[in-house]
Amino acid sequence: MQALAILFGASFTAAVATAMGTLLLGRDPRDLPARFVTGAALLSLTVFCLCVLHLAYPAVFLGVGAAALWMAGRPLWSRPELPKSRLLRGAFALYLMLEFFNSMAPEISYDGSRYHLGLVARYLRAHGFERITNDLYAGLSQGVEMLYLYAFAFGRHSAASLVHFVFLLALVWGMWDYARRTGFGAAGAAGCLLIFASPLVGVEAASAYNDVAVAAIAFTLFAVLERWRDEPSGRWLAAAGLVAGFGYAAKYTAWPGLVYVCAVAALVGRGTLARRIRQVALAAAAESLLVVPWMVKNYLWLQNPVAPFFNQWFPNPYITNSFENEYRHHLAWYSLTSRWQIPMQVTTFGSLDGLIGPVFLLSPLALLALRRREGRHLLLAGAFFAAPYFSNISARFLLPCLPFVALALVLALSRIPGLPLSIALLHAVLSWPAVIPKYSHPDAWHLFKVPYREALRIKPEDGFLRSNLPLYGVARMVEQATRPGSAVFTNTPIPDAYTSRNILVGYQSQENVVSRAILWSGSVPGAAPTWRWRWAFPRQSLRGVRLVELGTGPGSWSVNEVHILDGGIEHGRDARWKLDAQPFPWGIGNAFDGRLVTLWLSGDTLRPGQTVRAEFGQPLTADAMVMETVPDQPALRLRLEGLGPDGRWTKLAGGAEVSDVPVPAGIRRQAAEELRRRGIDYVLIFDGEAGAEDLRRNTGLWGVREVGEVQGARLYELPRG
Repeated sequence: MQALAILFGASFTAAVATAMGTLLLGRDPRDLPARFVTGAALLSLTVFCLCVLHLAYPAVFLGVGAAALWMAGRPLWSRPELPKSRLLRGAFALYLMLEFFNSMAPEISYDGSRYHLGLVARYLRAHGFERITNDLYAGLSQGVEMLYLYAFAFGRHSAASLVHFVFLLALVWGMWDYARRTGFGAAGAAGCLLIFASPLVGVEAASAYNDVAVAAIAFTLFAVLERWRDEPSGRWLAAAGLVAGFGYAAKYTAWPGLVYVCAVAALVGRGTLARRIRQVALAAAAESLLVVPWMVKNYLWLQNPVAPFFNQWFPNPYITNSFENEYRHHLAWYSLTSRWQIPMQVTTFGSLDGLIGPVFLLSPLALLALRRREGRHLLLAGAFFAAPYFSNISARFLLPCLPFVALALVLALSRIPGLPLSIALLHAVLSWPAVIPKYSHPDAWHLFKVPYREALRIKPEDGFLRSNLPLYGVARMVEQATRPGSAVFTNTPIPDAYTSRNILVGYQSQENVVSRAILWSGSVPGAAPTWRWRWAFPRQSLRGVRLVELGTGPGSWSVNEVHILDGGIEHGRDARWKLDAQPFPWGIGNAFDGRLVTLWLSGDTLRPGQTVRAEFGQPLTADAMVMETVPDQPALRLRLEGLGPDGRWTKLAGGAEVSDVPVPAGIRRQAAEELRRRGIDYVLIFDGEAGAEDLRRNTGLWGVREVGEVQGARLYELPRG
């Protein structure tokens, strides 16, 4: 029954998408790939609207799908024309079997089992969107995940993966159809095999990722625009705009499609200038249907329409500039020391999230296709979709441009009879799972076998997941040992698609970063607020004080507590105090709340001009100020200024007396209680992680209770009340 539910979820989603595309584009059998992808855009938008209205129920999805199928009528598709070469047909059949059964097998991909389907499962439980501010991935556009949600409602995780596989079928079918229409069908079939047999394409399509879907969207956009060039009509141009907007909704890095459609509409369109302007306006309006909803959602909930990026342009309390800069640097380099390593890594070695196949080292030969009109169009479109690549050099981010390169390559090689077929068959041999380990790195991501028993659930799903998905057992332990609706904090992401608990990961938001610092203040040597800065100055009346950063450094400024003193007696904060900090004003109240374990983080690397400011509302007499913080800020250089009765800021003191004090007594219990106050019910920590040993040895001092342990992961319940 589970296998039937999986097949129904995926096939019903594909059929409904195709039906919606048919209502827009008609039922010409040759346009099936375009009808599916265009309809997928419409279905994605429909599910988005249902999530906004909190109507994401299986019964509602079923009703919407039935209505679309009834209006579209039948048949929705016809049998495709197959390549004439028996060798090609055989190769396609082998890879179809490999990829289909892996798609239907239990979902074990890293991102698929975490944020892609983790968010999908969460939306289904809530019957729509929730405001999620502590998970940076919730801010990404999730156009393909809306389709996964539709399939997940009926067939769960594997149904979503199968929907991704359907995008691969649409991509290859669309490439084949384009090649036949433009007169290089035999070579085009070889180009299709270059994509279909690519190790990375296969493992991606078999997982609940979205990169193959983006590649299908990119090529469909190109094919629809080529159709519009030959048969100008508003219907085809509107479809192109929808598909381009769907690309953005699927993945930010597909943004070049938005520009590509408008550029083609403006420069290639026929007629007067006014008509071209109308064509661009039509394309842009269609794009906005898929783009604007995601931007509005992010702006309303995260104060940043393009979250989690461009936080310097759209400051917000959820993601900081320093995190974004570190994240971008990681994505741009991973573990490489030189960009010249990229070609071998993405084609052969596979340490950048997989390999597309050694044969793609021949890609520069695709430039020879510039001699033909089709080659120029293919390479121009490929260049558009390759533009964002160096912002994330994972091999996955080459997939949107790969179909264009594959077709241009075989088009260039087609001048030598039989050469495209030979290259494609060589590629198929080199890409078979048993051959890949002979030349790739051990960590290369690829498929390993044809798991038909696992796909058909002849083998139990739970056992397969425990053997093949790292930390699946931890996720199940969390599900069984915690209360429904509880929040679990961890520094190591777990497959939260397999638990209904709210998993908070230490690096995924500024809120979680602060929670991690609170946890570490009681458990990690050197992370407690044992650094005390004291400024003494002549006793005087002040309306406010501020600390000004003078130095520059790679770290961030943090403050646990600030005390304003008069004769050794602290002034208590009251409601009239106005607190501010730059560049990150959010959370500055933590530095004045009287709780030592709470803290403010500056959100950026140290630079001159950063400030922490308190204005009192009425003059106070003071002669000293104390700042308590952690001693991991060697580049910190501060000047204390005061706001006098005349309204002017003047220097009160330059250098401070800096001293180390003992770790405060009871800080472990204070940290545990503060985490509970922040809405965290449990802490999940792995042996060997920072603070793990202290928690294990001092559960009594923390006031926590160990409620589960598996695979070196320990789950602690925080004290209640």
